[in-house]
Amino acid sequence: MKSLSVRTFPIRDLFARFARIVLFSALFVAPLAQAAFAQVAPPLGTTQSFAVLGSSTVTNTGPTVVTGDLGVDPGTAIVGFPPGTVVGGTIHDADAVALQAQTDNTTAYNNLASQSCTSNVSTDLGGLTLVPGVYCFSSSAQLTGALTLDAGGDASAVWIFKIGSTLTTASNSSVVLINGAQQCNVFWQIGSSATIGTTTTFVGNIFALASVTLTTDATLSGRALAQTGAVTMDSNVISISTCSVPPVPPTVGKTFSPATITAGGSSTLTITLSNSNATHGHIACRRGDLGRCQHNLQRRHSQRRCLKRDSDRGFDPGQRLL
Repeated sequence: MKSLSVRTFPIRDLFARFARIVLFSALFVAPLAQAAFAQVAPPLGTTQSFAVLGSSTVTNTGPTVVTGDLGVDPGTAIVGFPPGTVVGGTIHDADAVALQAQTDNTTAYNNLASQSCTSNVSTDLGGLTLVPGVYCFSSSAQLTGALTLDAGGDASAVWIFKIGSTLTTASNSSVVLINGAQQCNVFWQIGSSATIGTTTTFVGNIFALASVTLTTDATLSGRALAQTGAVTMDSNVISISTCSVPPVPPTVGKTFSPATITAGGSSTLTITLSNSNATHGHIACRRGDLGRCQHNLQRRHSQRRCLKRDSDRGFDPGQRLL
């Protein structure tokens, strides 16, 4: 007669096993949930080159400096340049370039508006430290003091602020970037108008359905783009924000010519170092490594003596050197 054995577990063991299952499920599902809400930068199109783009008018008072293109369309009024100056760009007054930029402005605005919210915000942005995400305001948004954006070491991190009506900053407010955050990856989609307060240091690309006003001595690292209204400036500094590209490590290649040395022949080793970066690279042997460099050089001379012996036997030198 066969006996039946039943294995039992204490209640606490069952809970422990269940907790492990739940933890595993959470670890598996969390990345999927995060990916589902991943925010992306909108396509800028021809607005990429514009620091200021208005619809009805672009007006300025004082010695404003705009780095990048400045334009208006369908309006034709650009007032206050000079005394304002445009550096590294062109003024486009209701021309074909400004017309296309307004079309691309609308496309980017709609792209931002379509992205899902990761957080709903109802408080003043001042004093907050925010990780990348899509932050939504049902109506107006206010910035009093400093807003900190923390990329956590990810230079490609993106912030999108979707604001139902107006954005207003108090005087002396600021947007601060830390841990690799980049100005080019901050976007403000505003359902009405933006007003940047006196001496505020603001960061990001402003896409306003109506107008953008920068009051006295405010600075903007980004873009001021208005779809239906004016861009108004007063002694400001506005510059296009661009993302820095991390350097690419140089590549090393080597070739033998010919690949096989005949008896009594020779082969030339060519080492090629390629640098695709915009900055120069340097090749050097550090003083502390001098002994090791000399050792390697002596070892390679020894290898070449071995190669000579190998060549007499018909071996391929590429199998040994380096």
